[in-house]
Amino acid sequence: MKFSLSWLKAHLDTEATIQDVADVLNRIGLEVEGIENPAERLKGFTVAKVLTADRHPQADKLQVLTVDAGNGPLQVVCGAPNARAGLVGVFGIEGAVVPANGMVLRKAAIRGVESNGMMCSTRELELGDDHDGIIELPADAPVGTAFADYAKLDDAVIDVAITPNRQDCMGVRGIARDLAAAGLGTLKPLSVPSVAGSFPCPTEIRTDDPEGCPAFYGRVIKGVTNGASPDWMQARLKAAGQRPISALVDITNYVMLDHGRPSHAYDLAKLTGAVVARRAKDGETVTALNGKDFTLTADMTVIADDAGVHDIAGIMGGEHSGCADDTTDVLLEVAYFAPERIAKTGQALALTSDARTRFERGVDPAFLDDAVAIITQLILDICGGEASDIVRAGEPPRAAKTVTYDTALCARLGGIDVAADKQAEILTSLGFKVDGSSVTVPSWRRDIDGPADLVEEVVRMVGLDNVPSTPLPRADGVAKPTATPLQKLERRARRAAAALGLNEAINWSFLSEKEAATVGGGTWVLENPISEDMKVMRPSLLPGLLSAARRNLDRGASTVRLFEIGRRYLADGEHPTLVALLAGDKTERGWTSGKAKSFDAFDAKAVALSLLQSVGAPVDNLQVMGEAGDVYHPGQSATLRLGPKNQIASFGMLHPSILKSFDIDVPVVACGIHLDAIPAKRGSGFMRPAFTPPALQAVKRDFAFLVPADLAAGDLVRTIKGADKDNIVAARLFDQFAGQGVPEGQKSLAVEITLQPNEKSYGEEELKAITDKVVAAASKLGAVLRG
Repeated sequence: MKFSLSWLKAHLDTEATIQDVADVLNRIGLEVEGIENPAERLKGFTVAKVLTADRHPQADKLQVLTVDAGNGPLQVVCGAPNARAGLVGVFGIEGAVVPANGMVLRKAAIRGVESNGMMCSTRELELGDDHDGIIELPADAPVGTAFADYAKLDDAVIDVAITPNRQDCMGVRGIARDLAAAGLGTLKPLSVPSVAGSFPCPTEIRTDDPEGCPAFYGRVIKGVTNGASPDWMQARLKAAGQRPISALVDITNYVMLDHGRPSHAYDLAKLTGAVVARRAKDGETVTALNGKDFTLTADMTVIADDAGVHDIAGIMGGEHSGCADDTTDVLLEVAYFAPERIAKTGQALALTSDARTRFERGVDPAFLDDAVAIITQLILDICGGEASDIVRAGEPPRAAKTVTYDTALCARLGGIDVAADKQAEILTSLGFKVDGSSVTVPSWRRDIDGPADLVEEVVRMVGLDNVPSTPLPRADGVAKPTATPLQKLERRARRAAAALGLNEAINWSFLSEKEAATVGGGTWVLENPISEDMKVMRPSLLPGLLSAARRNLDRGASTVRLFEIGRRYLADGEHPTLVALLAGDKTERGWTSGKAKSFDAFDAKAVALSLLQSVGAPVDNLQVMGEAGDVYHPGQSATLRLGPKNQIASFGMLHPSILKSFDIDVPVVACGIHLDAIPAKRGSGFMRPAFTPPALQAVKRDFAFLVPADLAAGDLVRTIKGADKDNIVAARLFDQFAGQGVPEGQKSLAVEITLQPNEKSYGEEELKAITDKVVAAASKLGAVLRG
């Protein structure tokens, strides 16, 4: 929320500087996001007088001016149609920065004529939208004076981040109240005018939705003239980032920012019959002030008349009943809407506004009459007219909340000891009523729910930076490890992936619905996402990595090697996962290697096995089984499993359709490891036993088998290794052949086994026995030893 220092001082009697205000706000928990001084942006712009104005010799629409900015005449080329001798305007000297576009003014030749600076328009100085000509100041404006000083634009603006629980600080007066309680000044009394009606309200006002709109106050003001709002109001609105529109609209916006109280003014001529707060009907539509059409549902509150809906209650008014320049009679609406209803409606319509921000946090239910009086008086003062009697439909929830408070809680919960009388003084200055241990909460503090909240208020005002730092108790000796087994596993996997040359990517845990659909769709969809591109909690890490790969490929990368460790969100919960992705060229073209080579499914398998081995998975016991799923290319993928049901990983070439969805036109392979499916290591004591090398040399034997063509080589290797576990310590495939000499429908697989004798070297009989076991085990898979 933005406001100027002078605006704040309208409520707070203080001599504090803008920096003093910022320091105290930060100290009491209202974070200052920035301070802006308009005079700094207009440094280098001065009041200047045009002495002469002659036509440019090379351009019909340009003039050559002689300008006096206080330091002697300067030649300036200008294209403004109103530039003329005797005009007093704003001149930007050489080196000044134009606020509108950041351009640094320099001496330059324009169509062959030297120009030293620029005469400026209001749009160029971001003081308005007028760009039809340069600024014209009164003839008696002092030449050579800094324009910021002349225009009194040295009113600093402060930007404060208001947390959702501090709805009372959504108005300048609420912030002034906090600063006064913190000792920065004195809160000025609020002057609420008494505006009696001179005629009965001609329009019926009622609420037919007491749950969504418990109270609806209103009155008619006739005979108004809707022109421009006064300069002081426009200046404050601009400081808050609001664009002045018209007096009637500006008044309602000003009171919203000044007191945190939204309201709405309708053009009475555009209303038909009674004005009612009611539930919308399913399918009703309304065109809001932003020009967009919204379809409503029966759980939304609206303001309507006999003709239809005119206002999405508490969020945005309708386009067809808003005030215009020719408005002469207005209906003023000041209502209280249920915060929960406003929040749900805003989320459902994806519609935000300043009014919604305040209503969904909860406005002061006791401020309705005062708000009607303040707004009415401003309209009468600025626009003229005559006010009717006030109509009060319904009753706002004004029940006072009382909290039993023990002042000793401040030391126990807040960590700082504050005297009881000081605590009572602080709470009283914030609007609480203290009667012994009973504290009555003011109507504007909807966030106060119990004693802990009162402790927070006291500690804030004492100063959060005054709370002493107290270390937590710590046991003697070496600190115990805090990392969980899963965290340790992820760390090992991360180091191993980096060692393989993969670059880590960190993506959002959310996807768009379109991206989620490429991997089968997501189970968990957010009702109130940050944006439509982050609406679905990711069921897979692949879309994020594919998007990252595409960005790298679009920027000229010939090879992309990425990995990510994160969570997948499935119907049964979160699943920690590692996904590695390889795209583009595996090897670059070269005179020794020839053409560039792409990655294939076996590269993904190699990465998966390497990563699994690094995290301690039983790689030797893994089985290669079946297709890995629809995201992979048919026939070019598989899964790694410990038994038929426990899938540890998947790998393969990605399906062309998913690559097309991400605009990737190079082959991509990937592997995914389910970190939570890797079996935990069994405890084996505090230390590992010392390694003892074998006393006898290992023996290697080769076997060549004819096997069915569809038999996986890994299955044969695994079976052979398990044929004699006491002697066979390793087995590996070293050749695969199909063709001449091999029967059709079969292939030849050659396997090398490593035998490790223990007490004595193998004799012929022991080797034959081992060979028989290997051949017998292989035969169970249909393998026949080649002759």
